Amino acid sequence: MEKRLFIKGNEALAAAAIKAGCRFYFGYPITPQNDIPEYLSRHLAKAEGCFIQAESEVASINMLLGASAAGARAMTSSSSPGISLMQEGISYLAGSELPAVIVNITRSGPGLGGISASQGDYFQATRGGGHGDYRTIVLAPHSVQEMHDLTFLAFDLADKYRNPVVILGDAVLGQMEETMVDKAYHPMELPPKDWALTGALGRKPNLIKSLYLKEGEMERHNWKLFEKYQRMKREEVRYEATQEEDAQLVVVAFGTAARVSKRAIRLARAEGLQVGLFRPITLFPFPEEALLRLSQRVKRFLSIEMNTGQMVEDVKLSVARDAEVHFYGHPPGSPPVPEELLEAIKKAY
Repeated sequence: MEKRLFIKGNEALAAAAIKAGCRFYFGYPITPQNDIPEYLSRHLAKAEGCFIQAESEVASINMLLGASAAGARAMTSSSSPGISLMQEGISYLAGSELPAVIVNITRSGPGLGGISASQGDYFQATRGGGHGDYRTIVLAPHSVQEMHDLTFLAFDLADKYRNPVVILGDAVLGQMEETMVDKAYHPMELPPKDWALTGALGRKPNLIKSLYLKEGEMERHNWKLFEKYQRMKREEVRYEATQEEDAQLVVVAFGTAARVSKRAIRLARAEGLQVGLFRPITLFPFPEEALLRLSQRVKRFLSIEMNTGQMVEDVKLSVARDAEVHFYGHPPGSPPVPEELLEAIKKAY
């Protein structure tokens, strides 16, 4: 019999991290993600893990790099301004080909902004916010259940590709409570961590670095990383498409915006409007081929985002040239309500 819990999103994520084998957590307090370190500070030691409240976000990301280099499953979490401070370290993780899970429970910006929910970090997460040619896998939950389940996936994909994985939540998903099925963790088959710095007794030393100075060495390394990102695009695209079979208009949304859009689409259907939903679960790799196939039949799309327009650029790049792409933005302050999204749907329909 499955066990159900009534639990907050942040806590569901933290509990899943422990079940997935995370044994090192480094973080610094910032609203609205503080429930994650609070939960782990209470429970990680019971799993013989290590919790460290670092002196800053910069320290957190570099501690994460060290634990990952030693072969441990490790995680950090923060909210938008804190993630900005981590960008150099994330670039180093990607350049060193080290697996790590980085959680961003996004809040409003730019600058210090506020503590309300936002999707203004889409560009930062999907383009690689630090220096150099690199990408991170980006997973976008839209429920407490997915905050839990996608954490399992994040750790597995990080190890599969030796690459940082970002879980892009937001203040609503992190703070709300709802019923969740307490699932067991079943890991995918993963390669051995024979690259880890575990001491060289009985084997040749390993070397982990992101500095390449010999002629042609840096170019070869970047093309190697590029091929890895192309493999992610081939193998790791995830999305949800609902009621698109007869749709005349398809809403494209992720995270909390998608959750509210589902209610707005039900309202639209009740008024006779044929509206579907396309929800990217991986923001990188973005499900561009699936959107292109859908746009061979549906010619009107509406990107709904809690920002002033970011994912809409990927939607426009993905769909067929003769498809119309409309945008409705709800900048941070308070989440959109279904009735206002219904009005946006009617205008684009």
